[in-house]
Amino acid sequence: MSNQRHYSTADRLLLQADTALRTLLPFNGQASRMSPATLEDSAPLDAAEARHVAGLMRINHTGEVCAQALYQGQALTAKLPAIRSAMEEAAEEEIDHLAWCEQRIRELSSHTSVLNPAFYGLSFGIGALAGLVSDRVSLGFVAATEEQVVKHLDEHLSDIPATDRKSRAILEQMRKDEAAHASNALHAGGHVFPRPIKFGMTLLSKVMTKTTYRI
Repeated sequence: MSNQRHYSTADRLLLQADTALRTLLPFNGQASRMSPATLEDSAPLDAAEARHVAGLMRINHTGEVCAQALYQGQALTAKLPAIRSAMEEAAEEEIDHLAWCEQRIRELSSHTSVLNPAFYGLSFGIGALAGLVSDRVSLGFVAATEEQVVKHLDEHLSDIPATDRKSRAILEQMRKDEAAHASNALHAGGHVFPRPIKFGMTLLSKVMTKTTYRI
């Protein structure tokens, strides 16, 4: 007999509200894993380097806000319990990424993006809509989104000073997790999106990165 608890729609909405608050309120997300930066020593950054790295980490933090919202929206409307469970599990890993990025941003004497609530709401709606269409489309959207995230992380890893081992350690672990999410989504039956749709997603991601680098 399964011990998995079955939540009502009202329960799920309350859980979604709690997750949104944990995602958007400063220092409210609790990581389940220790930050990879904890084990690293970094050489001091000059003022210009610190501002640049903080901007990159702010982009990554907002990306994790979007991913968290996407997973939560998909979990709310997923058809199969197994898919819903997978979405919720992936969302928990995104909380780790959120906490790690925010901690590093604060260490660099900067701030997370003020646009995060807007990006959360947009991503949640997209995720919920994808889940309503079908679990296969929902999983495909996860795979395509995570592929975009991996590309951003690769770009940032090549841009961050080699001496900033703390930021690099965080991004390297995030890259491993995001690549695994993409692979798992496809193996679970996710639809492989055509190039035109992926191109449109790339354009949207560029809007996010340009706006959140500074604000």
